[in-house]
Amino acid sequence: MRPLRLSLSAFGPFAEQELIDFSLLGRNPLFLLNGPTGAGKTTLLDAICFALYGKTTGDEREGAQMRCDLAEPSRLTEVSFEFELGQQRYRIRRVPEQARLKKSGDGYTQQKPEAQLVEIDSNGEESILVASKVSEASSEIERLTGLDADQFRQVMVLPQGKFRQLLMADSKEREKIFSQLFQTHIYRRIEDSLKVQADEIKAAVLEQKNIRTGILHSANLQEGQALEDELADLAPAVSQALRAKQQAEQAYQQASQALDSAKVVQADFTELSKLKQQLSELDKQQKQVELQQQQLQAAKAAQTLKPRDDLKIQRFDEAKQASILQTQCESDLHQARQNLASLEQQYALLPEKEQQVNGVRQQLSLLQSYKPLLEKVAQLREQVSAAQQKLNAQSEQGQQLKQQMQALQQQKTQLNQQQIQLAEQAETQADKQKKLSELEQVLGLAQELAALKQQQEQDQQALIASAEQGKQLAERYQATQLQANQMQLAWHQGQAALMAQRLNVGEACPVCGSVNHPQLAHSSQAIPSEQELEQARNAEQAARDKLGQARQDYKVLKDKQQERSQQQQLLVSRLAEQASLSPSQLSEQLEQAKLALQQAQQAQQQVKQVQQQLDALAQQEQDALQSIEKARELYQSQRSQLDLLQGQFEQAKQQLPPQYGELALLQQEIDLQASQLEHLEKTIKQTQQDYALCREQVSAKQSAFDAAKQSLKLAQQALSQAQASFKQQLDDSCFASEIAYNEALMDEVDMNELQRHIDDYATRVTKLKVQAEQVELKLKGKEEPDLAVLEQALEQTKGERERAELQWNSANNRLSNLQNIQQKLQQAELFDQRLQQQYQVIGTLADVANGRTGNKISLQRFVLSVLLDDVLLQASERLQMMSKGRYQLLRKEQRAKGNKASGLELEVEDSYTSKVRSVATLSGGESFMAALAMALGLSDVVQAYAGGLSWIRCLLMKDLVASIKSL
Repeated sequence: MRPLRLSLSAFGPFAEQELIDFSLLGRNPLFLLNGPTGAGKTTLLDAICFALYGKTTGDEREGAQMRCDLAEPSRLTEVSFEFELGQQRYRIRRVPEQARLKKSGDGYTQQKPEAQLVEIDSNGEESILVASKVSEASSEIERLTGLDADQFRQVMVLPQGKFRQLLMADSKEREKIFSQLFQTHIYRRIEDSLKVQADEIKAAVLEQKNIRTGILHSANLQEGQALEDELADLAPAVSQALRAKQQAEQAYQQASQALDSAKVVQADFTELSKLKQQLSELDKQQKQVELQQQQLQAAKAAQTLKPRDDLKIQRFDEAKQASILQTQCESDLHQARQNLASLEQQYALLPEKEQQVNGVRQQLSLLQSYKPLLEKVAQLREQVSAAQQKLNAQSEQGQQLKQQMQALQQQKTQLNQQQIQLAEQAETQADKQKKLSELEQVLGLAQELAALKQQQEQDQQALIASAEQGKQLAERYQATQLQANQMQLAWHQGQAALMAQRLNVGEACPVCGSVNHPQLAHSSQAIPSEQELEQARNAEQAARDKLGQARQDYKVLKDKQQERSQQQQLLVSRLAEQASLSPSQLSEQLEQAKLALQQAQQAQQQVKQVQQQLDALAQQEQDALQSIEKARELYQSQRSQLDLLQGQFEQAKQQLPPQYGELALLQQEIDLQASQLEHLEKTIKQTQQDYALCREQVSAKQSAFDAAKQSLKLAQQALSQAQASFKQQLDDSCFASEIAYNEALMDEVDMNELQRHIDDYATRVTKLKVQAEQVELKLKGKEEPDLAVLEQALEQTKGERERAELQWNSANNRLSNLQNIQQKLQQAELFDQRLQQQYQVIGTLADVANGRTGNKISLQRFVLSVLLDDVLLQASERLQMMSKGRYQLLRKEQRAKGNKASGLELEVEDSYTSKVRSVATLSGGESFMAALAMALGLSDVVQAYAGGLSWIRCLLMKDLVASIKSL
């Protein structure tokens, strides 16, 4: 990475916009930032770090605190940084959170933080990578550089007083930094992958062991030898149980066959008894069947007489129908003769009715002659009425026009008064606009003041909490310091006591050289170890660091509170008398002012609207005067026409009879006479038609009566012949009387049913006799068996068979289960052997890669140690030059105590003493030179492996002069 341009605006001590063009330095790898204290050297590095990550180099000041107090309120605090990474160019712009002037109106508003990142190609064209989101810009920078903010500050920038931290970093912290710089995460993934594979194999081995144990426990076995022993014992037992099972099965089959045979014989005896019982029941039905046979023979004899009997019944019905028809025809003839007599009387009155028809026709003709004259009278009456209505309507229209004229004049007066009032209200618009602007500015200041008060309350609470925390940390530091001092004293006393124990009488003391030892040192308490002493000192140092950080946090909060108090006083002075009002009260006044201004603006618009209405009313008033004049002329014309129509109506009305003065009365009388005429004509015509029709009906009825009388005579003769023929055949039959014939008579269905019943009876008797003879023949020489004894014997053999089968199943299932378990154990053993073979390779690699062997160094740390050796080789060349050949940096190869990470600690070789010692023993100036050499060597190695971090050198030279002066 190489810086190209840095632009600052209202940032730190720079009140205006400043541009630093690093491209003017060319490709020089080193350059110096020099200047007096407070000149802004650190600010430039803070600006670069802030542009990239949104944080300063020391992380002691936030971006919002970097605004210059001397900058103009209209100038926005922002930083733009253009840099080169490999062959690519980028520019990032970042704006911190700050208060800025409103774009419209007075007052301030809160500017939210934002960041933009763009990529610039070789042609100068830009493509946006991040539009405005701060978090996305920081993440993209971390992806491009491979470093987060903390790692960037520790490796790329060394602020004042931070040199020893780079040099004194432990293996764990140095491993994190180097893994980011050299991208050695692949070795960590190899370590993790091997560890996961080894753990999976170990878990599989343990799982296989548990499976084998579970398999044995499922068979209630403790070990494999017990399985082999039980399998050897079970084989003969299973064979013996199988033979016993087969013998029991054979005995059961024999008993079952004997029982089945006995059941067959018993079923035959039961069948024979059942057949005999059925034959006995059929013998009881024999007499009834003989009676049915006699009944059937009588029915067959009756069937021979039935045709003559049916003919007799048919002739009787025909004679009866002929008698009924004669009676009906005689009644119809009598009724027709009565109707004819009545019509003859009406027919004699027809001449009189024809005279009435002529008179009605003459009256109807006279009435119809009045109709045209009456229609003319009605037409004139309607015209007079219409003319009167038009005259009335014209009079009402005149009155309405006069009322409209009065309403227009009244409305005109009201609009003139309203126009005067609205004009007065519209004149106050400018004053109200000014008052609204002032209130908006005051409200913005009041809201800012309320926010400052709320922030100040939060700062006060945080200050109290910080003070309380500082008090607790101070007490904790004193306690840890006292404990460390006591442990140090106990350690020294213990060392003196141990030395005193080794002294012999007459020997010189290695401390003072005296041979006399009047009072030997002794220790009454346990002697702490060096590790415990070191832990106590580390705890003291940690407590001291926390206390220092808490004091720094308290100072920052205090400064922030004072700054906000000054801002609050400034806002109170700007608000003056209105500072006592709350934002809600000011908002209410602002809403009232907006409403008043809106009313004034509406009044201005309404003045124009009222003037337009007045102009429209003047035109309407002129139109109304013209309409009134036209209505007066039309009224006089309608009055003259009405007088003329009334004279014509009276003249026509005198020509009509008084009773027909209305067309409706005349038409009612005409309809009445027409209806009467029509009724008389219909009556005459109907009487003539009815008289002719009735004479025809009398003639037809007489003919029908004569024919019915002849048909009755013929039917009675046929009935007498049929009765004589049936009586002759009945006398010749076997029936004593007609009653006996009717009793024997049956229809064909009943005869067939009776014949089927008799045939079924005979068939059943024959069938049962044959079956009984066959069963008796089959049972000849046999006795009825005792089924209870045979069933008892079968149940006994069945129980013996079930017990034998249960014993065989138990032994055989146990044998099969054990054989299956034996097979599973063999498969598990083979799988376990394969796992052991895999673990010999994977497990060994995992132990070596994860540092679980003798030197306790993991694969990634081993690779980093090689890289660190390269860095120290380059750094030592520079350090020897700086220290005039005295110092050389080395990597500590001795393993740390316990489980502490090791392999990346640093030592320094002092050529003056020819000893290797810890870098912690270097003085302040020596530490600075060692850290500087370390950073430059790191830059060389990183460039050699990956390239792209060439600007590390120029940043590390910051405060070089100040640091040398402090030596």
